[in-house]
Amino acid sequence: MNGIDRIISDLCTQTDSRIVLLVMDGLGDLPQDGRTPLEAAATPHLDRLAAGGACGLTDPVSMGITPGSGPAHLALFGYDPTSYQLGRGILEALGVDVDVGPDDLVARGNFATLQGGLIVDRRAGRIPTEENQELCRTLNASLSPIEGAGIRVYPGKEHRFVVKFTRKGLSDTLSDADPQKEQKPRSYTTALEPEAEDTALLVNGFMDRATEILQDQERANTVLLRGFARFPSIPTMQDRFKLRPAAIANYPMYKGLAKLVGMEVLEVGPEIPDLFSTLERHYTDFDFFYVHVKKTDSAGEDGDFAAKTEAITRTDTFIPRITDLGPDVLAVTSDHSTPCRLKSHSWHPNPLLIHAATAQPDLVSAFSEKACSQGYLGRFPALHAMALMLAHGGKLKKFGA
Repeated sequence: MNGIDRIISDLCTQTDSRIVLLVMDGLGDLPQDGRTPLEAAATPHLDRLAAGGACGLTDPVSMGITPGSGPAHLALFGYDPTSYQLGRGILEALGVDVDVGPDDLVARGNFATLQGGLIVDRRAGRIPTEENQELCRTLNASLSPIEGAGIRVYPGKEHRFVVKFTRKGLSDTLSDADPQKEQKPRSYTTALEPEAEDTALLVNGFMDRATEILQDQERANTVLLRGFARFPSIPTMQDRFKLRPAAIANYPMYKGLAKLVGMEVLEVGPEIPDLFSTLERHYTDFDFFYVHVKKTDSAGEDGDFAAKTEAITRTDTFIPRITDLGPDVLAVTSDHSTPCRLKSHSWHPNPLLIHAATAQPDLVSAFSEKACSQGYLGRFPALHAMALMLAHGGKLKKFGA
């Protein structure tokens, strides 16, 4: 830990106050016809919170840097994403309860559509999870060891899966095996260091074999891999912040990230209302809650302005279920922006509101990208948001004499 991290950790004290962090994934956007989805949505409850709290904008890593979901969330949880660099594979693996040991290498996978030598759909039409499960069963029944390594695939949500390779001496210093854009040829992984050459051969052999097994599938006829990772070492939120934290998320990667920082991952159903029902059931059991809404990000990735607007509007209707619980601190923000125009993550800052009895109200009267840019908190690295939440919750002692 650097100096300020150590200071914050030393100042933390356990209290009975409760903090709720609502993360609307990929919330930030760019205007279309003069409005962003957040501005176009009906958000009376979020607007009321913004008007009574302190607002600002955050950069997940730094200005101009487009973050992955892993580093963006780590920053919100108070971990410097430049110090704790996590492969997305480990987050996804932990999220679907894959047991990862010292001889294992994991990666996040997508089923994808290959046509005429080009990847025409990186998400295979977001196939149903049930179809994904059947495809994983087919692969596991047909795969045999490659380069002396055991291989097993585990289904996730929709088109996502996890692959685990088991053999001594595997390396995670590999490039992503994903073209990242459609209408491009399949990509293979390459070793980023000489000692990873054998691992690259193993991974590429698996991708070829999986494509051969899936060749008769209409949509999910190949695989893409990224985020190669082994099990990392990271301090828990209990140790760093003296919190009793819980995660309420229904996508594997976010569950995995929460586990990695020591949160208890609570059982939750697949829809937005389920998130808030789980929060209500467990509200007295923990003092920090991370509540994750995925649908805003999915709509942004699909370039669906109307769907993103609807997801924001729907989420707003559940805000009273949080405020009725009376949290000492309620923070609403995003991990990153996912503009519909770009159909991907971007470097644009995230709107943030903090509502607490000790929050300095500003002149912001609506929760939006533009309105929050005028807020009391200004624009700052998302890494500092945790210290603000802890301070407003009375969980930081005075520094110095």
